[in-house]
Amino acid sequence: PNLHTRIRRPRSMASVATNGKRLCVIGAGPSGTAQLRSFKTLQDQGVAIPQIVCFEKQAELGGLWNYNWRTGLNAKGEPVHGSMYRYLWSNGPKEALEFADYGFEEHFGHAIPSYPPREVLFDYIKGRVEKAGVRPWIRFNSTVRRVTYSEETKLFTVVVETDGPSEISETFDHVVVASGHFSTPFVPSFPGFEKFEGRIMHAHDFRDAVEFRGKDVLIIGSSYSAEDISSQLYKYGVNHVTLCYRSAPMPFSWPDNFDVRPLITHVNKDTCYFKDGTSKRMDAIILCTGYIHHFPFMEDKLKLKTQNRLVPAMLHKGILFKDNHNLMYLGMQDQWFTFNMFDIQAWYARDVVMGRITLSPVQDLENEYNALRAKEDSLEGDEASIRFQAEYMQDLQSQIDYPYFDIEGCVKLFLEWKHNKHTDIMDFRNHAHRSLKTGTMAPIHHTPWLHALDDSMACYLNKVEGPIDPNLLKANEYIKILSQKLVDSGIAVPCEPDVPLANNVMPGAADLTSASHSARRADFEGSTRIEVAPM
Repeated sequence: PNLHTRIRRPRSMASVATNGKRLCVIGAGPSGTAQLRSFKTLQDQGVAIPQIVCFEKQAELGGLWNYNWRTGLNAKGEPVHGSMYRYLWSNGPKEALEFADYGFEEHFGHAIPSYPPREVLFDYIKGRVEKAGVRPWIRFNSTVRRVTYSEETKLFTVVVETDGPSEISETFDHVVVASGHFSTPFVPSFPGFEKFEGRIMHAHDFRDAVEFRGKDVLIIGSSYSAEDISSQLYKYGVNHVTLCYRSAPMPFSWPDNFDVRPLITHVNKDTCYFKDGTSKRMDAIILCTGYIHHFPFMEDKLKLKTQNRLVPAMLHKGILFKDNHNLMYLGMQDQWFTFNMFDIQAWYARDVVMGRITLSPVQDLENEYNALRAKEDSLEGDEASIRFQAEYMQDLQSQIDYPYFDIEGCVKLFLEWKHNKHTDIMDFRNHAHRSLKTGTMAPIHHTPWLHALDDSMACYLNKVEGPIDPNLLKANEYIKILSQKLVDSGIAVPCEPDVPLANNVMPGAADLTSASHSARRADFEGSTRIEVAPM
């Protein structure tokens, strides 16, 4: 069967009734396409909606999930938007980001494991857009250059550069900024960087862990990028990883070839020095130091200026620009929830535009904002932050007609996920979770994450055509035997018995947990084999 989504041709916006207003959406990633989907649900009910134009600077939708091998500048000389790397797998369970109106089982035709690779999630995101029929609302290869607002006309002017010879200018009643905040890196500098004899890069430019095989790498930072890139380096054969932090280390038990140190102070040639007085030679330094909210195309009086917080500055209800509620920003929060939060925000923004929600007086909104900021400042621990964002979503959800999404169930899922990560940071992707939408327990992936070196959608869904490499079969048999020995000896723990194995392929590999630390991965003749070291 064809793995790709079939495109259903929708009706043109010109053939349906509009309410005389115009709305601009900037960006066709998960937030922007959520905004399109929200209006399409009303249009499908026969409701007249604004004329909607979505400007997307890339050639395809998906935002960060639209992988691009380029770094630095794209083919047009523009800064590359994406931070996606080649072998990325979801670092959270897919069940926590499943769309309430379009499930994974609907898209793929069956249940899939809980931690999909990039290509699988990208296909899922595109699938909902195709089903909704909103692709014609998107103008691709269209870079927004300027957005201004006239107090006289009460209209926004949006200037866009396309593939044509000149810029175009259009006016809109409403603007939704959905371009995200993970594309402009925060790049600190340390003394000696300019003469470092190895490679220095930001996580934004990280594309492939294979280039660091056999090398000693310093990771600066202690959040998701540092966590995941470190794991990627281990998976693909790094010699040694040093993790350094500014305020607190990541709370995980790392493999034996990792060490954790306080922040770097300076560099001398190929040697890095740390606050505790220690030093170590490095081949490369990767800055996992986060991103900044950056909207150079927005007029200064319209520009969101905030740190990465659960309650971003300058936004009422986490969406509405304080000084002009006709301008909205989606997905600007520090995020525990992702796709579903973007959906709920988009539905809320839609209802504000349509007049279906009557906003409280501005002073009441400001008081609410101040109270939420103060509460955020008092939060302690991840669970408190997760529940805080859940309460925010529940508040918005109670005022809209977004399909039911089990927010409390998602909180419990996040806590289970965090427990699994703290138990074994290299193993959590081998667990399965139950869909909050259908109740279906996900199958276990046919290959443990550390050994799943082919992250293509075909391999992930077990639809690889042609004969299976006999070397892989031999390796798998060896792993099955070793896995059972580890289980019998109490070193490893078998998978939950009630969790099905995806397509019943390679059953022994799914039981492997601790054996990954004694396995070496090697490339030969264009394929991959797994060599298990003697116990």
